[in-house]
Amino acid sequence: MGGAERDAVADRVTSATRAEDVVVDEAAMLDFLARLVRERSVHDPDRGTSEASVAEVVAEEMRALGWAPVVEEAAPGRPNVIAVLDGGRPGPTLMFEGHTDVVTEGDADAWTHPPFGATVVDGRLYGRGAADMKAGVAAMVYAAAAVARAGFGGRIVVAALADEEGMMLGAKHFARTPLARQVDAAIVCEPEAGEVCVSQKGAIRLLVRAHGRMAHGAMPDHGRNPIAALALLTDRLSLVQRELQDEHAVHPQLGTCYVTPTVMAAGSTAQLNVIPAFAELGVDIRTIPGVDHEALLQRVRSEAAAITAATEVRFEVEVVDDRPATDMALTEPVVQAVIAAHREVTGEEPVIGGVPGATDGTILWRDAGVPFVTYGPGGKWIAHQVDEFVELADVVTAARVYVAAARRFLAS
Repeated sequence: MGGAERDAVADRVTSATRAEDVVVDEAAMLDFLARLVRERSVHDPDRGTSEASVAEVVAEEMRALGWAPVVEEAAPGRPNVIAVLDGGRPGPTLMFEGHTDVVTEGDADAWTHPPFGATVVDGRLYGRGAADMKAGVAAMVYAAAAVARAGFGGRIVVAALADEEGMMLGAKHFARTPLARQVDAAIVCEPEAGEVCVSQKGAIRLLVRAHGRMAHGAMPDHGRNPIAALALLTDRLSLVQRELQDEHAVHPQLGTCYVTPTVMAAGSTAQLNVIPAFAELGVDIRTIPGVDHEALLQRVRSEAAAITAATEVRFEVEVVDDRPATDMALTEPVVQAVIAAHREVTGEEPVIGGVPGATDGTILWRDAGVPFVTYGPGGKWIAHQVDEFVELADVVTAARVYVAAARRFLAS
C-alpha cells in the first residue's frame, strides 16, 4: 500500500480511531497489515515457506515500537514472537493473541486479486490471511502500542504464534512456558465480525487404519477388503453423529455436533483389479460443551470392533488431536471488558457468539488455564476462501475495542 493510498484509507476511517484519550496509529497499522499479508506464511515444506518470514516482520515491527520481542521456535522453522509490556505499576496480565500462519491460497488464478498482493479496493484489503488473521495481529500490536504510550498498570503480553492452522504447536509451546502461567486472561484476535465469542467447538481428529488382505478383484472372496470395511464404518459414524445430536441440545452459539469423514486413501496398490491390503480414513469430529470425548472415542472404537468381527478387517484408531469445547462465563472479567469496550466504541450492543471451529484459545485454556474471549476484525465465515478480504474500517474499530478493553481489564 503506497503512502498516498494509505493516507486516503486513513482519512476514510479517521472518525473511528480514538478510544478515550488513546490514539491508535492507524496509518502505521494498515501499512503493517499490508506487509504481513504480502508474506506467504503457508507452512509448505515443498516450497520452502513457513511462518518464519512473517514472524520476522512482526518482530521488526515490535522492535521499531521500542519493544524487546522474544523469538522462539515452537518447531523447526516455525517461530513464536512474544513481547511483554510492563506498565510499571501493579496489576493483572492481559494477553493479546494471534497466529502468523495462513492456509494455502489454492489456485492463484481463481483469485480476482493476487492472493499475496494486499490489494486495496473500495476500503477492502484482499489477500490470503487478510481476515484470518493478519488483520487481528496488526490491530492487537497497534492497540497494545497505543495503551503503552498512554500508560497502564499491570502487563500486556502480545503473542504472535505459529501453526494455529495445523496442530497448534505455537500455542502448545507457549502454554508450557512460565509466562503462560502468569497470564490472567487473553483476547484471541480471530475474525468474528465483531461478535464477542465466548464459546467454541471441540475437535477430535482421527486416522482410522484398516488392515485387510490383498486379492484379485475378480476373486474378492479370497481377500479382505479394507475399503469396504471403512465404508461400513462411515455408515456407522453417521449413526454416531445422529445419536450425538439427539443426546445433546443444540448449543445457542455453536449449534450441534458433527462426525465427518474427510479423507479416504488406499495403500499398497493403485491397480483397479487388485483389492488392497490397507486403507485409511480421516475423520473430523466437532463437539459442543457437554460431550464426553473419551466416551465418544470409545463408541467409535466399539463400532470399529464390531465391523472387525464381521469382516476380519483389523482397525487401528489413532487420535491425531483432541481439543475440548470451551464455554466462558459472561461474568469473566475479560469477557465483560470486551463487551463494554464494544459498546463504548461502536455505540451498539454486541452479539454474543461462538467460534464454529477452534482457536489457539482452546490450548491456552486447556493447558494453561487462561480464560479467554475471541473478538476480531474480518468476516466470520470468510476464512480459507478465495478472494479473502478484510474491511479496513473494521481493523480500526477492532483496534479501538482492544484499547478500551485493555484499559478496562487492566484497571480491574
